Amino acid sequence: MGYFTMLLLPLLLLRAVRGANLPISRTGWTATADSFRPGNEPSKAIDSNAASFWHSNYGPDDPLPNSITIDMQTQHTVTGVSIQPRQDGRANGRIGQHQIELSTDGTNWGAAVAIGTYLNDALTKKTTFVARPARYVRITAFSEAQGQNYPWTSVAEINVFANFGYTPRTAWSVSADSENAGNAAAAAVDGQVGTIWHTQYRPTTAPLPHWFQIDQGAPVAVAGLSYLPRSDGGNGRIGQYTVQSSSDGSTWTQVASGTWADDAGEKVAQFTASARYFRLNALTEAGNRGGWSSAAEINLIDPAELPSTPPVATKGLWIHTVDFPLVPAAVAMLSNGKVLLWSAFKPDEFGGTSGFTQTAIWDPTTGVSTQRTVSNTAHDMFCPGISIDYNGRVVVTGGSNSEKTSIYVPGSDSWLPGPNMQIPRGYQSTATTSDGRIFNIGGSWSGGRGGKNGEIYDPVANTWSLLSGALVSPMLTVDTGGPFRTDNHGWLFGWKNQYVFQAGPSKAMNWYNTVGSGSVGPAGLRADDGDAMNGNAVMYDAVAGKILTMGGAQNYATDQARANAFVITIGTPATNVAAVRTASMAYARGFANGVVLPDGTVLVTGGQATVEPFTDITAALTPELWNPATGLWTQLSPMSIPRTYHSVAILLPDATVLNGGGGLCGATCTTNHWDAEIFVPPYLLNPDGTRRARPAITTVADTVSVGGTLTVATSGAVASFSLIRLGTSTHTVDTDQRRIALTSSGSGTSYTMTIPNDPGIALPGYWFLFAINAAGTPSVAKTVKVTPT
Repeated sequence: MGYFTMLLLPLLLLRAVRGANLPISRTGWTATADSFRPGNEPSKAIDSNAASFWHSNYGPDDPLPNSITIDMQTQHTVTGVSIQPRQDGRANGRIGQHQIELSTDGTNWGAAVAIGTYLNDALTKKTTFVARPARYVRITAFSEAQGQNYPWTSVAEINVFANFGYTPRTAWSVSADSENAGNAAAAAVDGQVGTIWHTQYRPTTAPLPHWFQIDQGAPVAVAGLSYLPRSDGGNGRIGQYTVQSSSDGSTWTQVASGTWADDAGEKVAQFTASARYFRLNALTEAGNRGGWSSAAEINLIDPAELPSTPPVATKGLWIHTVDFPLVPAAVAMLSNGKVLLWSAFKPDEFGGTSGFTQTAIWDPTTGVSTQRTVSNTAHDMFCPGISIDYNGRVVVTGGSNSEKTSIYVPGSDSWLPGPNMQIPRGYQSTATTSDGRIFNIGGSWSGGRGGKNGEIYDPVANTWSLLSGALVSPMLTVDTGGPFRTDNHGWLFGWKNQYVFQAGPSKAMNWYNTVGSGSVGPAGLRADDGDAMNGNAVMYDAVAGKILTMGGAQNYATDQARANAFVITIGTPATNVAAVRTASMAYARGFANGVVLPDGTVLVTGGQATVEPFTDITAALTPELWNPATGLWTQLSPMSIPRTYHSVAILLPDATVLNGGGGLCGATCTTNHWDAEIFVPPYLLNPDGTRRARPAITTVADTVSVGGTLTVATSGAVASFSLIRLGTSTHTVDTDQRRIALTSSGSGTSYTMTIPNDPGIALPGYWFLFAINAAGTPSVAKTVKVTPT
């Protein structure tokens, strides 16, 4: 077999800045607890023995909450904590509702870095948050995960994590036992995730095992090896492996071994060694597809922790992580101020037509999540269309059970079965229209491919009706995935006179008329943009008909996203629409989420430059904020957790943003994110990071009609008011959110304003009302129901 070597160029890939998130060595650590059972001391949670565990005392004098505190003896830059429940087959003491706190001195504890609720199972729970310096970690359990009010807590193992950088590759040379033409070993260290090293497969296949060797040029201390598989689902992903080190390239010592899962997530073999040479040996192919091996990127890990960068308040703050008992692939803001979340038939995996869905309701005020399996609607609601109707009911359509409709009623906290759709669908989009019906189009992910023309739901009659003239064909993209992909995730906006405007993701824009049997007509092209699948569109100024679009890619998967952004202005239905290019984002993004804020700016979070489902490669961790007054983007404080495929984002009543989810790819998947982070935008912060004084709405009516007058009492002088319709989010789509800037009269603490008199603009339903002071700081919202005239 051939032996190939090449001197490498400096690493250019942005992801290398992040390095690897690894557990910190626990040598010398101590643990204390507020309660323990003799034989189950807190030290058992850090003894590297999963068979032993800390358990709080069983007696009546030791009720919940219980806490355990880890002293790492020295300060570290902490990025996360993992908690392994007891592994003896018993569930008693598994942590449910919890919080995690950090301290540098063991006395002064800052605000919790994480809150939430863990799922009741024996799998290890990992909570990640923005890096912070700490010596002490305190975990407090407020409930027991079984939900039986059992007054105890137990933990088998606790690890604390930090980010470790990659060693420089400027002096490296690499070689391999085999490579295919065009897939040299150097492709695995070129900083480009789209290029791969691959063993020979033409004209014959070189058999396993294979090896990939790194020569650093001199001995270097290393804390592990990072392996990034190819992201396109192709063959050669390494399964069973060993890692060896050598001082001379001839005599080798094994330093790590194991088996990696068959997915595209980054893998790490953690060890400690100082050597010039390291060799990764591939013993099997992870998917048993053949005798080959491949790699997109291979790195060695530096033993030194990456330092944390203090956040800059003018760029916003990520304040804490919220752990959920499921991977939130879909969310809806409820009129009672709570958030509805769901995954699929499993909390961490989709597939099949099981007829039930794992859901949770999270209360931002208390931080508590309440779990529920919804089975009475016989509907697995993964990859649905979502719309909130005039009465605040969440109407969920299609998905895994492609013909079904389910309706959540916040007032009664109940799920109701709706009528089956006329056309089964998944990955479709829906939009509430100006007369209160819900338009539905596209969705060939499930229920058959192609021909997913429009239909409409009447919530009064509780019926679906076909719109034979509302053809899907004008809004199709040109996707290499064919009909399965070309009608997915339409950007829809209910508008005047029962029209729906389709802004994308196809470069062709269209008007859909939902009257009678329906019709469709062209609205022009989105300027010089191409198809932008998995991009975003946000109506940031409904009165002016302004929509911001950004990002997306020509194809759903295995493609490069774009940073393009455009402003679309819509007015009279069924006329050509203006689309004008605005400044591009700093980061190309597909699978990102867009949220309009009370001041009319648009926050874009997450996404990735190379779109590939179930991967976090090329993830954009830096959010961007678009200002409609300048047309420019501002980069904000980076988040800690990648948010790519199946991520969500939604505006909360306190004018912060919940950004969560990603993954939903099974128990062995490395990109499942069972959590969300809370972002505090700059408009809520003083330069020193403290919270600004906020105006308050003291009195306002619960309801107002379209075209009606709203009287508002405030705590002080207010410069402006805005309405934002409650949002929903799944698969980059939120057709419910839109913003209205209200023109008010009055002064001091009393103001009046008139709601736009067109239900296509002021779409009836529930809205957040925000008061904004002269400094641009919004109040906490009051929820107001806009009713038809």
